[in-house]
Amino acid sequence: MKCAPALLLFGLADAALSATFNVTVNASGGHAMPSTLYGLMYEDINSGDGGLYAERQHYPSFFFEPSYSLRIAVLQNRAFQQVTPSTSAALNAWSALGSTSQLSVVKSSTAVSTALPNSLSLVVPSGATGAVGFANSGYFGIKVDSTWTYTGSFYYRFPSPPASQISGTFTIGLRNSAGTTLVSSTASFTSSAGWKQVTFNFKPSATQTAATNSFFVSTNGASIAGQTLEFALFSLFPPTFKNRTNGMRLDISQALLDMKPTFFRFPGGNNLEGQTVARRWLWSNTVGSLLDRPGRVGDWSYVNTDGLGIYEYLEWIEDMEMEPIMAVWAGYTLDGTSQPESNLAPYIQEAIDQINFAIGDASTNAQAAIRASMGHPAPFTLRYVEIGNEDFFATSSYSSYRWRDFYGNLSAAFPQIHFIATSATSGNVPSISPAPSYWDLHIYSNPNFFRTGCYNFDILPRNGLQFFQGEYAVTSTDSGGSMAYPTIDGAVAEAAYMTGFDRNSDIVFAASYAPLLNHINSTQWTPNLVSFSPNTLIKSTSYYVQQMFGVYKGDTYLTSTTNSASSAVQWSVTRNTAANQIYLKAINTATSANTVVFNLPFTILSTAGTGTVLSAAAGTMNTPASPNAAVPRNFTFTAGTTITYNAPALSASVLIVSAR
Repeated sequence: MKCAPALLLFGLADAALSATFNVTVNASGGHAMPSTLYGLMYEDINSGDGGLYAERQHYPSFFFEPSYSLRIAVLQNRAFQQVTPSTSAALNAWSALGSTSQLSVVKSSTAVSTALPNSLSLVVPSGATGAVGFANSGYFGIKVDSTWTYTGSFYYRFPSPPASQISGTFTIGLRNSAGTTLVSSTASFTSSAGWKQVTFNFKPSATQTAATNSFFVSTNGASIAGQTLEFALFSLFPPTFKNRTNGMRLDISQALLDMKPTFFRFPGGNNLEGQTVARRWLWSNTVGSLLDRPGRVGDWSYVNTDGLGIYEYLEWIEDMEMEPIMAVWAGYTLDGTSQPESNLAPYIQEAIDQINFAIGDASTNAQAAIRASMGHPAPFTLRYVEIGNEDFFATSSYSSYRWRDFYGNLSAAFPQIHFIATSATSGNVPSISPAPSYWDLHIYSNPNFFRTGCYNFDILPRNGLQFFQGEYAVTSTDSGGSMAYPTIDGAVAEAAYMTGFDRNSDIVFAASYAPLLNHINSTQWTPNLVSFSPNTLIKSTSYYVQQMFGVYKGDTYLTSTTNSASSAVQWSVTRNTAANQIYLKAINTATSANTVVFNLPFTILSTAGTGTVLSAAAGTMNTPASPNAAVPRNFTFTAGTTITYNAPALSASVLIVSAR
């Protein structure tokens, strides 16, 4: 049915309208939008262990995993990886219980595994009485939730067992900062020189408001007086996303899922490259049993346990109904070293093996057989592989031989995969041979760049080259000031820039904000899309913009009245064909309200329109103290062939119209 024009006045009782923008949507033209347009980029910056990855133990501050955290790891320094034995730093997050027991990290004479040579040594003096043991403070605390059942394990041994076997009971649990036990369970032990594994679970009876809680293991000192015990590879998990063993944190996963992302780029980012060749991200060190993962000092100067390995990434991506954009190491390290061409062959084979792990035939390929042994016999989906990361920090080697050699060999081995070339953060498109079909660009700047840059892709030739805006964000104010969290000014400027992704989605096949995640107690980069602590989650203003574009992407871009980069208001019109919906996005970057008049050439199926708007005063941020300072508000309106919308100052809005 045809409907009369509709007028939408929203939240503007005291606002003066500055200008009117007339948008006529065309009945024909436009183009299909790629399914991959909006997704996620992840690099472990204080956000893997103790963040996205659900394990919950702690590493020293200079070894703490940075701000992009997926794995719900609870315990820091859980396996004493990449630390120096017999130093105080090796004990960070661990403390002794009982005034007489001695705690240290040692290189075990008989290690629990080759990959994990260190262990926690508990020396109990003769004549000891009362409880002895140790505690772990987690990643800046541990959340205690009465609805959760926690599961865990650890290994122990007596390096010099007594002639007569002794036995006793470990008490394992959580306690608060005052030392009060909140929940516990018990497990028996016997003296043995060989390693034995203890498994346990417990469910708290009450939720704790504070996260200043710790994990502990204790026993009666009298039962082991005069003895030394060693402990290795601790694990403590709350429930995980999709109940996966060694899985991801629930609330972070759900927040990301709510954005409707279509892809996930991993493992970086700088954390792919390594400060040296030995410290590069190496897929084969992240698979198999946790006993076989040595960990590495990542590129943000803390230890990555690699409990969040390639398998966990791919399984979680599948669970989230995304597809991977997987990076392979391409012969460059962050100390500025490029491998000479004569040295590349083993690294090219390493990349081939990594891809085969993901998609190879488990019946014929050794790397794919590892994947099958971990629980996924069928290949994962993998259509896009990025060769390196920001490799034009070493322009000469990438353009003269590294891209050519990696691309030539990988494309020959996997002709069905699209390989992506990488750029430096300037966003330039250098000339390399063979010419890539896909290019990753990274941009970090101020709001003004993004406000005025929304037509950057419009001027590019349509010559078959597809672009991946793999990293972008407003990272400073227009005056050059720093930002602890994304502001509404920056988020709305990003939204204006994103209308350019919609409009140019014939050549922009994917885009992702970066960084993704940040632990508020250990921050190395600001701002970030989502921030968290053990018991909080903060969605930024930029998060809500990304969610708006992800949820209301549509499948077809519809052409409309041409705008200019200097305009305070930008718009995008897309269609969801299956749902018979038109999405009208209106982005007002001005500090005063503006009117947008949409003229639609469609048959309106319902006059009941719905919408959502994000708007706030200039400078507004969602912070730990004020996590909901700026959140979207829903509204309704009467839909028609003409819709007049009064866009609030500094706002990102979408109007949903049922039409065909």
